Amino acid sequence: MTFKTLNRRRVLTATGALLLAPSAAANTTGFETAGLERVASQAAALDQLHSLVIGRGGEIAFAEAFRGPALERPVNVKSVSKTIVASLTGAALDRGVFTSVEQPVAPLLGAFLPADADPRLGDITVADLLTMQAGLERTSGGSYGQWVQSDNWVAYALARPFVAAPGSRMLYSTGSYHLLGAALARVANRSLLALARDWLGAPLGIDFPPWTRDPQGFFMGGNNMALSPLELWRFGELWRQGGRWDGTQVLSEQWIEASWEPRTRSPWSGDLYGYGWFLARTGRHDVAYARGYGGQMLYVLPELGLTVAVTSDPNRPARSGGYVGELHALLAETIVPAAERA
Repeated sequence: MTFKTLNRRRVLTATGALLLAPSAAANTTGFETAGLERVASQAAALDQLHSLVIGRGGEIAFAEAFRGPALERPVNVKSVSKTIVASLTGAALDRGVFTSVEQPVAPLLGAFLPADADPRLGDITVADLLTMQAGLERTSGGSYGQWVQSDNWVAYALARPFVAAPGSRMLYSTGSYHLLGAALARVANRSLLALARDWLGAPLGIDFPPWTRDPQGFFMGGNNMALSPLELWRFGELWRQGGRWDGTQVLSEQWIEASWEPRTRSPWSGDLYGYGWFLARTGRHDVAYARGYGGQMLYVLPELGLTVAVTSDPNRPARSGGYVGELHALLAETIVPAAERA
């Protein structure tokens, strides 16, 4: 599978990683041995990085927890949760729980609409929430604390003033994904946790632990979900394999394709964004990646058969020009060349 409109995609740039002595030999399936040793050395030098899992063609070639929790222990993947909720949205569409990405969300959240609701709330669709183009004032960044301290997260997010027309531009906001998760839970008449365990966890062998809930009992959409590094890799492999896992079609291939089609652009990184995935180029290859605060990363490169999962210190910021830039460089300068030379 290849992504669309390749010429529009931004290239992941290098920032220069420090090389240390080569690590112990690893399973080099699908990789140049010396290149994979360089990967281990460079990863070990990044003190914010906790774990790295690399696989090619469905086989794990490298997996190590350099620091922090073990590879089998669930960790907070922060905003990678948005990509998981986007996956649940696709599963809901596959099952007819949602009728279309163009379905308006206001009727699904009617009880939470402000009494003096802005008419533009009726224009917000499932797709607008998936791409964070609702147009409502953000509830991330400096507004996050006030939002999660409110007594009704759904109503608070819906009551934010419009700063853009729905569907016009990306406004990165966890509130958009929380609205999406709440709408899904209401329509399915099941919690987001139950849906995650049923639609993704059961086929992938992932036991999603409970995570943050709002005052009304809705599990948070878009933040604080937990997967182990190995589970995160399996989730990425599901996408690399066109929605299939162990012979089961977990997500439709049509949803994979739709999600990896550019819909908007991040105002921060400049990368394109589909349904829950950032879209870019690394070297000669397309890459879809999920990103969470602190450097929780999941990279999928279908052309190379490559899936890379990274967990990091969740309490330290990771900006595109800083640590995330170093992770992009690790992928672009070392991991990808090791796969290309194999």
